[in-house]
Amino acid sequence: MQKEEIIQLHTLFAQIKNELEQETPDGPSFAEYEALDVLPHHVHKSKDDHKRAVFVLGKGLAEVFSHDKYSGTGRVAQRLARMEARLR
Repeated sequence: MQKEEIIQLHTLFAQIKNELEQETPDGPSFAEYEALDVLPHHVHKSKDDHKRAVFVLGKGLAEVFSHDKYSGTGRVAQRLARMEARLR
C-alpha cells in the first residue's frame, strides 16, 4: 500500500474508534494506540509509523468486536498483533 492509502485506512479506523468512545464513554481503552502518538493527520510521520498505528488500532477494534478469542474477529485481532510485532 502507498502511504496515502495507509493514512486513509488509519483515518477510517480512528473515526470508528472515536464513535466507540462517544457511544460508550467507559468502554474500551485504546492506550496502546494512543501511546504511539501517531494520528491520521500527522502526515509528516513515516509510512511505517502509520502502518504500526493501523495494526495496533485494528487489533484494538477487532478485540472490541470479538466475543471470544476463537471467533473470526478474535483471530483477526491476534493476526494484527503478530503483524504489528514484526514492525517493531
